[in-house]
Amino acid sequence: MSKLLGSRLDRMPDSIEAGVDTRHGQVLYLENINVSFDGFQALKDLNLYIEEGELRCIIGPNGAGKTTMMDVITGKTRPDTGTVFFGQLIDLLKMDEPSIAQAGICRKFQKPTVFEYQTVFNNLELSMRTNKNVWSTLFASLSGEQLDLIDEILETIGLVGQRKSLAGSLSHGQKQWLEIGMLLMQQPKLLLVDEPVAGMTHQETERTAELLLALEGKHSVVVVEHDMEFVRSISRKVTVLHEGSVLVEGTMDQIQNDRRVAEVYLGTLC
Repeated sequence: MSKLLGSRLDRMPDSIEAGVDTRHGQVLYLENINVSFDGFQALKDLNLYIEEGELRCIIGPNGAGKTTMMDVITGKTRPDTGTVFFGQLIDLLKMDEPSIAQAGICRKFQKPTVFEYQTVFNNLELSMRTNKNVWSTLFASLSGEQLDLIDEILETIGLVGQRKSLAGSLSHGQKQWLEIGMLLMQQPKLLLVDEPVAGMTHQETERTAELLLALEGKHSVVVVEHDMEFVRSISRKVTVLHEGSVLVEGTMDQIQNDRRVAEVYLGTLC
């Protein structure tokens, strides 16, 4: 039976004024999602449910549908069939990409995107959810609450000592953390993170694991990653995609001991 309660199907407001309704524990529902590109089926009857405040890892071979799945969630790709809900009431298929981001879903791509000629502090300030018209940008001053938020996020991402440094002078890993901080300035309910440790040193990878674990419970975080040691270090629940569908879900130990996963990955996870 569908996890989308029938009673809510008659209550699908276009606005998000009431916020995200997570009374039943889930923050994201994808059901029976199908996506095809020129005859290639990227997603096939995909069902995925993300709990409020959980840290979920998504793994799978190339072509499994991981990127397409995130494209569907963020409004970049419209599915041929299926339903996508943010909480109980927000129908993401009725919204465009900016509206979905404003509703509280933020996505971090693999390559960090920061304002390299601005300081770390200014990068966070520019990412704040405020009125961005010319007048307010020129003349607005930060409130004490806003300054506290920036300080809190600097602490979370481990860049307190670099607050006055130009973003362009940061290491690759630090730029990744800064971009995560920029997304956190939007105070998202759901954060999608694509291959966060690609190209990082071992120490940066460990620090990234600590950062993502610190977000657990405060935000729902979905991490797509190929580094299995990193996945093991942060995973509570892992979803394996294969040929556009969920192959199996469970702990990392369960995943590594699953015969179907071993076949898909030709034993590389075991």
